[in-house]
Amino acid sequence: MNMTLEDSRLLAELCEQHGVRTDKVLKLLDAVREYEFKDRRNGVYDALREILKSPRHLTQ
Repeated sequence: MNMTLEDSRLLAELCEQHGVRTDKVLKLLDAVREYEFKDRRNGVYDALREILKSPRHLTQ
């Protein structure tokens, strides 16, 4: 995902404030973008659910 330095800093700050892993948010955004221009978005919720269920890593 192409983000400006300021966007990356803001995302990191928000993730830290809310206890969310930045890499997980980026994966969710990538998944949504992948389905964005499809005529039918079958599977988008399954893809998001799988990302959310993925095991936590020790690093944030």
